[in-house]
Formats: sequence, structure tokens, C-alpha cells
Amino acid sequence: MARHTSLIRRSALAAATALLLAACADSDDGDTSAATTAVETTAPATTAAPETTAAPETTAAPETTAAPETTAAPETTSAPDSATTGFDAVAAQVGTFVDEEGLNGAGLVVVDAEDGIVYEGYFGEFDADRISLIASASKMISAGVLLSLSQDGLLDMDAPIADQVDWDAPADVTPAQLVSNSSGLVGLGPNLLYPPYVCQWLPNATLADCGETVLTTADDDGDQLAPDTEFRYGGAQWQVAGALAEAVSGKSWAELIDEIYVQPCGVDSLGYISLGSVLDGGTIGYPSVFGGDPDSVAPTANPNIEGGAYVDPVDYATLLLMHLRGGECEGGQVFTQASLDTMHADRIAAAYDGDAGGADTGYGMGWWVDRSTGRISDGGAWGVVPWLDLDDDYGAYLVVEDMSSTGQQLKNSIEELVHQAVTGTSA
Repeated sequence: MARHTSLIRRSALAAATALLLAACADSDDGDTSAATTAVETTAPATTAAPETTAAPETTAAPETTAAPETTAAPETTSAPDSATTGFDAVAAQVGTFVDEEGLNGAGLVVVDAEDGIVYEGYFGEFDADRISLIASASKMISAGVLLSLSQDGLLDMDAPIADQVDWDAPADVTPAQLVSNSSGLVGLGPNLLYPPYVCQWLPNATLADCGETVLTTADDDGDQLAPDTEFRYGGAQWQVAGALAEAVSGKSWAELIDEIYVQPCGVDSLGYISLGSVLDGGTIGYPSVFGGDPDSVAPTANPNIEGGAYVDPVDYATLLLMHLRGGECEGGQVFTQASLDTMHADRIAAAYDGDAGGADTGYGMGWWVDRSTGRISDGGAWGVVPWLDLDDDYGAYLVVEDMSSTGQQLKNSIEELVHQAVTGTSA
């Protein structure tokens, strides 16, 4: 195809190469064939995060440990906007971490099903209006689009895609398999630049063409597996999911995001970009070119469905609150409780007795499932970690603009402190 020699394609490949370099820098053993990528995050750890991360398909989930002791917040860190006494230890821990790691800041918003937002803390350059790229924390949002279309009778999550759209698609792949990383298509590893799926990185492609091409190409026949036999994290299967959503609805991805989330929930900062628009071959880590301004990125008809969302802290927390309140936002009902239960459930355990990197780690639809605690999360490559405690009806959104391991390390150090503050319990 002509675009294979275009400047935009070369730029996108350079961007993907940067992500692969980041994966190598972040892997345990330096084995590039098994490295995860900066687009994705590994299975969420429940201990303090190691300095490097291994591919989610090969790494066992660490054992749970108690929360570390906290220290007083350093004088150099800006005070959080909210000073709820129960969260003093949380604020101190975040402030100390930001300074010790030399980060530009952090944000933390905690929500409770009954009381709404119960804590907001911003450090360094962060405030409530800071818009950040959230990488794989996009997945729970994206999976929800398909569940919403299912509620409307436009999509059957468990029926073959070939029966729902006029594509020459495999007879056995379903939407549920796509958004649980179980379709059998090649994931982000071991080859980020996997040639048959390169359109996922191209800002000048269209989501419709890319998704259909990925699902129908014969060039990946030797690398595909049967659906619901192995967990293969991320990748172009999510572009297929987005293209499917557009096809059955007759609407663009941007229109679907606006109608399903922005209008009823008032999350005006939420949107999607192509990751190929913000990364370059010399960059590892958070893409500073984004600068918190979505208007600085050219519009695209091929948004990255698994990792291209951007949002501010309060708006993401609003979506977490919606998940805790039976799918309802102030502007109306977004999801039924049945749809929420479907997204939150450990699908890979039920479908094929699978795990997502270890016996204690499962996966739903856009959500990692910690089988030891029951909590679910959706961490992203650049340090964003949202999580929900469905038993105690609260959630938290943590954002730093760094690497996945940095966000996971900070999350692990405050997770139990947040739990204690919300529930009024002690260690």
C-alpha cells in the first residue's frame, strides 16, 4: 500500500520503536522478544512495584504485603487541595514520593459510592484541570462503549463478529473476547511492530479500515491462536473493537464517547488521540509534546482504542463513581448494573480458566482483577492507576506522568492507606 512508504507511516513506526525501547528498558531480563510496551501496563502488582516490569503473559503476580510506613510530607511539595484528616497519611506518602522520585507532580482523587468525592490531592504542577494521557487506563472506558451498544441491542457481546458486520471475519471471534484480551489475535508482545497490524499506529488511517484489516488479514494466520485459549494483552484487537463499535452504531468513536460518557457524566475533558501523533523515536516515557492540551494534537479518524484517551483527574474519578453508583451519572443512566457486573467479572477465569500473568491475577473487560483482594484496576503505561474496591464501595484515581512502574509503586504504597482512610479502619 502507498502509505507504507509515507512520511506519516515512518513517523508512526519511529514512535512505536520508542515504545519498544521503553519496554526493553522496563523489562526484567532485557529480552526484547518478551517485553511489554509503553502502551500497556503489566498485571497490577500488590506489593511495592519492582524497578522493572516483565511481560504480563510471563510474570506471576507478586504476593500481597502490608502497606509501608508513611513519612511527613516534605516542605517542598505543594499541599493537597483537600485536607481531610483521614487522608493525612496518604498525602504525606504521595508528597514524599513525588519529591524523592523527582516527579513533576501527582494527582489523587478518591470517591465513595455514598459520599461522592471524599478526597482530592494535587502535588507539584498538578491541579484538578490538568489533562493527562492515560495510556491503558483507557481500556475500561473503551470496553464500556461496547457494553453500552449491547444494552441498546446493537451488539451481541457473545455472538461471532462475522454474524454482526459485513466483514470476511473469522467465524468464532466475539466482541467479549476482544475486550478481555482473549481473541487469539497477536497482542502487544512480542512484536510491537507486527507488520499485519501496523495500521494501529497510523494517525492517517481510519479506525474502520484498520479494524477490518486486522481481523480479516491472512498475514497473521501462522501467529493466531484459537479464541479463549490464552491471555494476550492489548494490541490491535482493541482497534477491531473500536471499528466494530463504529460499524454497528453508524457513529464515529468520538461521537460514541460524547454520547455515552461526556453528555450524561459531564466529563468534558475526555477524548482520544492516535498515539502515533505524540511519540517520536527519541522519546522514552511520558510524551511531553502533548503538554496537557488536546488541541495541540491533530485530529484523527484512527484513535488508539486501548491507550489513546486523555482526561483530567476529576472527570476520570467521575467515571469511577458512576461504576460505583449502578451506572448512573447526574445526567442520566450510562450502564445497567448487569453491564457493570459483566465488565468487572473475571471473564478469563470463567471462559477458559485463564490468568493474566499469575494465579492471583484475572481480567474482566478492561479491568485487571486482583483475585486475592477482589479489587479491580486499569493501570496505564505512563503512571495512571485507577482502582475500585467493590466490596467497600470506593475507588481512587492516581495519576503521575512517568512510567508504569512509577505509578504502580506509588499506588502500592498508598493502597492500604486509602482503604483505611475511607473505611475508618487501622492497619
